[in-house]
Amino acid sequence: MSYLLRVQLPDRPGSLGALALALGSVGADILSLDVVERGAGFAVDDLVVEVPQGALPDTLITAAESIGDVRVDSIRPYSGVLDTHRELELIDQVASARDDRLQVLVDGVPRVLRVGWSTIIDVGPQGAYRVVGSPSAPETQAGSAPWMPLEKPATLDPDAEWVPEIWRDMDTKLAAAPLGNTGKVLLLGRPGGPDFRPSEVARLGYLAGIVATVLG
Repeated sequence: MSYLLRVQLPDRPGSLGALALALGSVGADILSLDVVERGAGFAVDDLVVEVPQGALPDTLITAAESIGDVRVDSIRPYSGVLDTHRELELIDQVASARDDRLQVLVDGVPRVLRVGWSTIIDVGPQGAYRVVGSPSAPETQAGSAPWMPLEKPATLDPDAEWVPEIWRDMDTKLAAAPLGNTGKVLLLGRPGGPDFRPSEVARLGYLAGIVATVLG
């Protein structure tokens, strides 16, 4: 069983090693690590860890937080494919697709940016509508998008009036980025959190911008 563990830890030598030892003490192996963000004296890392069958995720939290100044932001089951060049591979997949390039994009984004779902939204005479969505995207769609047109990548207020009630009930964190000058927007949802970090929003913006260029 694999989990995606987001931790905040001191940005100093030895912190990651101590965390690895603590996780190893409960039988967890670190399979991959991504630095999400660095701040004044701290770092936020995403770790994919594998645990023995039947092990409880709570043991990972307890082990990690047994180290001073380490905080677990979130823990989620992880079934994605490990890949250190996720963005580049997705861009290549979109570029080489003959049809349904937008569908290829939204299908790949949850794995690349580690979110629950992704959709592309546009605005027509009847208001906002979904162009395409990933298989995990909720059936309930937003009927309006007062924040469009969107000029730059941003987080969105998850409690705003336009957000469907079921999204709010699932504590879905939201972020979006414009797809170039098309008027369309790439919208991401992360049910249950954690919040989108500024660095993640920046990655979303870079990816959307490059893909918009590929799509022409």
